[in-house]
Amino acid sequence: MRKLLFAFFLFCCTHINTFPQTVYELNVKREIITGTLALGMGITPFLVHHKPEHIPGILNKDDVNSVDRSLMFSYNKPLDLISDNSAYALALLPVISIIPNIKDTNTLLTYGVMYSEALLLTYGTIFTLKNAVIRYRPYMYIDGVPEGKTWDYYNSFPSGAVGFTFLGATFLSVTFSREFPESKWKIPVIAGSYTAAAALASARIAAGSHFLTDVCAAAAISSLYGWLIPWTHLRDDNKRLTIIPSGNGVIVSLNF
Repeated sequence: MRKLLFAFFLFCCTHINTFPQTVYELNVKREIITGTLALGMGITPFLVHHKPEHIPGILNKDDVNSVDRSLMFSYNKPLDLISDNSAYALALLPVISIIPNIKDTNTLLTYGVMYSEALLLTYGTIFTLKNAVIRYRPYMYIDGVPEGKTWDYYNSFPSGAVGFTFLGATFLSVTFSREFPESKWKIPVIAGSYTAAAALASARIAAGSHFLTDVCAAAAISSLYGWLIPWTHLRDDNKRLTIIPSGNGVIVSLNF
């Protein structure tokens, strides 16, 4: 794996600025609308917060659905910390798509705006759900509340760490495929990013911090935004989503 990453790094360094202009573009009207929606979604979690009235003891496993009950584990602190913190690093995966054009200011700005919008939408959606839905973590059905976890034992759904990871994996896969459709690195990049995301999701389950449905929901939400935002910013494509402001709101058109 290290040799593969090192080879890719050398490939990028020797081809900086040799690739064509990015296939994505910014549009003032679209960014105002999308940016406003993203910012509003990013603020929403701070306005919603439900929590139990008291800390319960060990809960009954029979209250968990059969799918999630089959993958419940005791709390593993080292694995919890490693998998949780690793999510921030994996969220930076999309940087790979801009390395060949790292000196192009337009590319940096375009990707910065796109990823900020996708990140805010992902954060807002996932953490609004986490704050609105009381769902006890798997370890509550085995050991009870671990030391130092009294602040988040009840917001298992969906997984924030998995959301950030799959956002990075999807955003990278989509943008790299569009920027370099003929690249021999396309399949390794896509496979590698999703493998890393799936490994982290598995670690969150094995650490006793999340149920299977927690990570699946987070992966679906973040993957949607990771695909949708780049797609709406394409320069020329037969499948475009157009957002046009009007006097009564906005008009959304989908062209095939």
